[in-house]
Amino acid sequence: MAKLFAIYQQPADPAKFDDYYFNKHIPLAKTIPGLRSYEVTTGDVMGMGGKHAVYLVAILGFDSMEAIGAAMASPQGQATAADLANFATAGVDVMSGDTRMV
Repeated sequence: MAKLFAIYQQPADPAKFDDYYFNKHIPLAKTIPGLRSYEVTTGDVMGMGGKHAVYLVAILGFDSMEAIGAAMASPQGQATAADLANFATAGVDVMSGDTRMV
C-alpha cells in the first residue's frame, strides 16, 4: 500500500476551512480513481511537546506509488490538486510514500 499525506497549516478561519474542506474538497477528492481509503485527523494535532501548529492531516490510501501517480495525473486528481488554492491559503504540504505494516 502507498499513502498520500496532506498536512494543512492553521487556517485564519477554521470554521470556513472546515466548511469548504468537508463539504466541497473531500467529495471532489473521493472521485480520484484508485483511492482506497481517506482518513483525517480530528481535534488538535499533537506533537511531542503538546499541540502542534498543523491544523489537519489527511491520509489517502492507494495500492501503490504508481497508483498515486496515475490518480494525480487523472482529470479528477488534477481538479483536486487545483482546488487546494480555494481553501488551503495557510499552506499545505503534500507528500507520499510506500507503507507497510511492521
